[in-house]
Amino acid sequence: MRRLLDFLIGKRHWFLFLLLEVVSFMFIYHNNAYQQSVILSTANVVTANIVSLSGSVTSYLNLREKNRALIERNGQLEIALLRLQRQVETMIADTVSFRGFISNPMREFPYNVITAKVVNNSVTYLSNYITIDKGSEDGISPDMGVVSEDGVVGIVSTVSNHYSVIIPLLNPKFRLSCKVLGSSYFGSMSWDGRSTRYAKLDELPRHVEFKEGDTIVTSGFSAIFPEGIMVGNVSSFERQRDDNFYSLTVKLAADFHRLSSVMVIKNYRQNEQIQIEEEAKSND
Repeated sequence: MRRLLDFLIGKRHWFLFLLLEVVSFMFIYHNNAYQQSVILSTANVVTANIVSLSGSVTSYLNLREKNRALIERNGQLEIALLRLQRQVETMIADTVSFRGFISNPMREFPYNVITAKVVNNSVTYLSNYITIDKGSEDGISPDMGVVSEDGVVGIVSTVSNHYSVIIPLLNPKFRLSCKVLGSSYFGSMSWDGRSTRYAKLDELPRHVEFKEGDTIVTSGFSAIFPEGIMVGNVSSFERQRDDNFYSLTVKLAADFHRLSSVMVIKNYRQNEQIQIEEEAKSND
């Protein structure tokens, strides 16, 4: 306390100077209209800048939450689009009997999405893996499909309570049934371990018509991915050794180098489909 008093006494001339300055400004402000308007204008500018800076900081801090909400919305819109495509296909195939598709869309299109954040990702190995921050407590289980805003990412491999590991397209263990958009013929896509932007689509019949730039989508011939999800575009193609099939080089839509968020596809009928398929195989 004594040190504080000694400091105040030692600096009393400065404090007196500041006090007189404040008193002088008060007299100037109250007795001169011009100076009063200048001070008010300056104060308004300073206040506006502080409010603007505060708003910018608040907006930046809320950006992560807004981004997550936007990803969730995109996932819902993607599912809605696929559901509408299925409705159109059903109406075209059967214009006489609508079969209650509109009244019970979940019965015809049993998919939903769970958004998640990528917490670990590898792209430089032959067998790459992705870790996300959602697990069994969030409704995720093995063999669920995973997509990004751009296209197919991979399939869920291992799940804990709060995390899941994904086998991505950039892993030779993962094979994906794909087709050229607008065609009913399908082939098998896999990664050859070369470029992170390209994969191979093999076993596509020779009589399938396509050209460079055509869109490759999921075939829907599994319990993992619905039909029509973007995979990539045809970059080049060649005939396979037996000359009855094409081998396509596909530029992947998903950029795994900048992957930060994904959507896990939940198929409510997956277990039923797998169970009946396994039962059929066991009867052979």
